[in-house]
Amino acid sequence: MKIVTQEEIDGHTNATIRGAAEGAFLSAAVAIPGSLLLNRRWASYRALPLSLKVMGTVIMIAPCISIQAERRGLEFDRAHWTGAGKWELDREAAEEEARWGALTTKDKVGDWASRHQYSIILGSWVLSMAVAGSIISRDRHQTLPQKIVQVRMWAQGLTIGVLIGAGILTHNQRQAALQRRPVDHSWQSLLAEQAREKEEARRAHSNAPNPL
Repeated sequence: MKIVTQEEIDGHTNATIRGAAEGAFLSAAVAIPGSLLLNRRWASYRALPLSLKVMGTVIMIAPCISIQAERRGLEFDRAHWTGAGKWELDREAAEEEARWGALTTKDKVGDWASRHQYSIILGSWVLSMAVAGSIISRDRHQTLPQKIVQVRMWAQGLTIGVLIGAGILTHNQRQAALQRRPVDHSWQSLLAEQAREKEEARRAHSNAPNPL
C-alpha cells in the first residue's frame, strides 16, 4: 500500500482548485454574456426577476465548477500512479480502446449515450426550454406568466420523453452486458505484477555490492 505524502496531498488539492477555477471562468464566460445578450434582445427575459436570472446563471456555472475540479483531480491521481497499479490501469485502458474500436457506429452511439445520460438529459432540458421559449415568446396573445408556464410544460414533456428513452437504452445496455459479461481476472494480473516487482527488487538487492 502506497503512503500518500503531504506533497502529493497538496498537489491534488492544487489540481482540484485549478480545475474549479477553470470551470468557473469558462462557464462564466459563456453564461454571463449569454444572459446579457438575452436581456438585451428578448423582452420576455428582461421582464424576469433578477433572482431568476441569477439562478439560471448559477445553474450553468456550478456544475461546470464541480465537473472540471473532479476531472483535474482524477488526472493528477492517474499521473502519479506507479508500479502494479499503473500497469493494471494501462492494461484496462488498452482493452477498453480495443473494445471501442471493435464496435459498430450504432453500438458506439449507444455506448456513448449510456455513459453520458445525465449530460444528455440536462442538455435536452436546456435545449427544449430554449426552443419552446423562442416559439412561445412570439405569441402576443399570452401574458408573460402564461408563456413561462407553457415553456415549462413543453420542456417537462420533452424531458420525460428523453428519460423514457434513456431508461430503455439503459435496460438494453444492461441486458447486453450480462450476456457478454467477461470474467474479471484483473486481480490475478495485479498479483502477478506485484510478485514480479518484488522479485526484481530482491534481485537488485542481492546484486548490490557489499560495502564490507
